Order: sequence, then structure tokens, then C-alpha cells
Amino acid sequence: MVLVSVFLEILRKPTIGDVLKELMIFIAPLWIAVIVGVLVGWAWKPKWANIGREMMIDCAVSKDSTPASSDSSSTSFNLISSLNSIKFLLPSCISWITDDEAQSDPFSLLPTVDSNCSSSQIPKGKTSFVTNEDLEHFVNLVEEKDGGPAWIHMMDCSTPTMFYQAWQRDLEAGPTEYRSRTVFEDTTPEMVRDFFWDDEFRPKWDNMLVSAATMEECPTTGTMVVHWVRKFPFFCSDREYVFGRRIWESGRAYYCVTKGVPYASVPRKNKPRRVDLYYSSWLIRAVESRKGDGQLTACEVLLFHHEDMGIPWKIAKVGVRQGMWGTVKKIDPGLRAYQKERTSGNTLSHCAFMAQINSKISADYLRSFESKSNDSSELETHNSSEKPSGKNIPKLLVVGGAIALACSFDRGLLTKAVIFGVARRFANIGKRL
Repeated sequence: MVLVSVFLEILRKPTIGDVLKELMIFIAPLWIAVIVGVLVGWAWKPKWANIGREMMIDCAVSKDSTPASSDSSSTSFNLISSLNSIKFLLPSCISWITDDEAQSDPFSLLPTVDSNCSSSQIPKGKTSFVTNEDLEHFVNLVEEKDGGPAWIHMMDCSTPTMFYQAWQRDLEAGPTEYRSRTVFEDTTPEMVRDFFWDDEFRPKWDNMLVSAATMEECPTTGTMVVHWVRKFPFFCSDREYVFGRRIWESGRAYYCVTKGVPYASVPRKNKPRRVDLYYSSWLIRAVESRKGDGQLTACEVLLFHHEDMGIPWKIAKVGVRQGMWGTVKKIDPGLRAYQKERTSGNTLSHCAFMAQINSKISADYLRSFESKSNDSSELETHNSSEKPSGKNIPKLLVVGGAIALACSFDRGLLTKAVIFGVARRFANIGKRL
């Protein structure tokens, strides 16, 4: 009755404008209550709401006996059910975007990192987890010759000691890709390289890292297989990563490639959720300072990143845009703290030591990738220009044969129409081939 009386009182207002104004004030709290209720119900939904989804995941994993096929099945399911998402624009530092899974056991302990950064060595003769083909792909990304769509600018932000730019692009299939350029003042490429590789120091500036351990490593190339678990908000399940990483050095430029790899020694579990599709690579090199003194006292980081965490595209993109800069700008204080610790004479961690084992490459070797990319693009352009003539010749032959056949038969217009109709169908089929 109270609501009815309030509603009648609103209708007694002298003007329509006053009535609409009072109605908006009256309805707004109700809509807010509905939205809050939906969000709370979504965040604290019961466990049985995910039973069907978990059963589908278990079935997808158990169908194949080999680890590689198991990874493929789970990845396919994630791509179909959740499409794609992106969580960060600098190496593994933004992990705040949410999904629709509930986390039953939130981590309450501080992040812990395996102090023994090296567990085993990659056997000789075994195929490397990160190869020169991965380097070639990364170089083409850096030079914007990978054949993908154009990058869309997102933002330009800066602090007194850091400048940041970000772009994104959507592919026909797969997750949204992100590209960023960060310039750190008063540091060296070697310091930044070690900073991003040092999993033992990372928890001091990346509070989302729960655990990190090196599964395998190669003392010759510096290739590492790393296992991470990253902490998410209380209403999300944590994420698990198994990725290979390797660094190539050309002068004082460092090409750091990181990508998800299948690894049977780390069994798949329901929680934390495994992220199979993962790619994060960055180029680190010295550049001129923004101070305008012409000195190479700044360091540029070009990052290319994409992954599928099982979050819908729309939610992921909105989360990235809203929280990107707030998270990225926290990296600079971490780098400055790392510089102080290194200059104070502290012992170099094993992961930072592995970052200094690089595969040396020449500038000519990098240029060979660019020439391959140019040759392939020219070949595609040449082939595309030849396609119309290739299609017209069969069509001309078919139509010409139909004319000759129609003229040889004297069966009236119907016969000729049938022959020309069949010829046109064959010509259209040839055109589609």
C-alpha cells in the first residue's frame, strides 16, 4: 500500500515534467537493487551451476590418451565456450579481469616462489620448446609484416620516468591481440631483461603471482620451461600457465619470446584452470632519452601479447581498457627497486642468471626474415592478380563449347536454353574453384 500511495502522489504532480522526474527518482533505486542482486547472485552462484561445464571439460580431457591430444581438446573447448580474452599489456602483470567461475578456496597466503629455479636440464637432441621459427614470427610482428590487420590505437600515458602507448586488433579467429610500447628512463636493456625474467624478485612487485617454478632449462640456449600460478579475485578461479621462454641477442637488442607449450609432467587439474593459448613476447633495446640530450640512457620495450583465459571478448576488452594504465604504471616502481637491489651487490638469482644466456644473432640474420616476408607478400599479390584470368579461360571455353553444341542441334529454343543453362552452371562452378 505504501508504494501505491507514493505512486499516486507522483501522478498528482502539476506538470508532465515533474511526473517523469519523480518517476525516475522512484524507479532508479529499484533498478539499482535489481542490478546489485544479479551481480551478487552471479558472483556467489552455487557449485552445482558449474557441474555441467566441468563434466564437459573432464570429457574433453579424457577422450584422448596422449598429453598433446589432451591439451588440444581442452584448448578447443575453451575457445568454443568462452571465445577469447586478454589480461595484460606488459609481461604477466595484469591479472585482474574476471570470468564466470567461482573460486571455492581463495588463496590467503602470500605469494611463494620456488627458490630452486632450476629443476632439470633439457636433454640434448630434444626439440626445443621455443625455436627460430618463433623468432621469425616475432620479428615480423615487430616490423608489422605478419600479414595481420592494422593496429588500433588505445592510449598514451606517462609518468616522469616512464612513457606508455598501447594498441589492439581483433582477428577473424582467436583472441584479441595487444601491442604496447614502453620507454623506461635511466636504465639499461640488460637491467630490464633481467627484471622481467627474475621470477624470484617478481612477487615483490607483482602481487598476483602465487607460485613460480622452472621445470626445465637449457644451459646452452637459455631456454626455460616455467610453471606459474596467478591469483585472481575471490570470485574467480586462479590461472595456471606452462610456457617456454628464450632470448635472442642482436647487439644490445634482446628478443624475448614466451609462449604456452604442452608439458606432460604438469598434470592438468580443474583448479587452477590451465591457460593453453598464451603468447607474450617483447623486444628490449636502448633508445634516446626524452630529456633531449641525445644519449641512449632510456630503454624501450615493445610487447606483443594475446591469450585465452576463458573470458568473453566484451568483458575482457572493457576490463583491459579501464584498468590497463592503473596496473602498468605500478611496474616502474618495481623496476627502480630492482635496480637498487642489483646495485647494492646482492647475489644474482638463478633466473636472472639464465636471462643472460642468450642465442647470438646478427643483423643480417634478422634482415633475412624481413626479405622472406617481402617475398611471400609479393607472391600472394602476384597470385591474386592472376586469379581472374585463370577463372575466365575455363568460363570462355565452356560458353564457347555450349554455343557450338547449340548450333549443331536443331531442336528449337528449348534445347538451346537447356544447353546454355547447363553451361552457365558449370561456368559458375569453375568461378568458385
